[in-house]
Amino acid sequence: MRPFPGPGGKWLISTEGGTQPVWARNGRELFYRNGDKMMAAAVETEPVFAPVKPNLLFEGHYETGLYPSLPNYDVSPDGQRFLMIKSSEQETAATQINVVLNWLEDLKRRVPTGK
Repeated sequence: MRPFPGPGGKWLISTEGGTQPVWARNGRELFYRNGDKMMAAAVETEPVFAPVKPNLLFEGHYETGLYPSLPNYDVSPDGQRFLMIKSSEQETAATQINVVLNWLEDLKRRVPTGK
């Protein structure tokens, strides 16, 4: 990690590597993936920047997405819940696609707005 746009030092967050970093909304924690592990590293900014040893949050096989270096998950504003994609146990090819036309008009008809 290093300051943007710089200048400044450079700090190592994970000694075991990591991908898909996402900052917590409060800016005090960095989430990242290390293989099937979801990690969190707290950071102190006062009096100077100092990362804290990362902690394992949970482990499981989740999809990495089309671009493995870009985050394929999101974190709730409070940093307590994660939205991730998990593949199903049975991989089956899609045999049917449903296309709904004029769905907005149908929604307006079904749920009228109060006037």
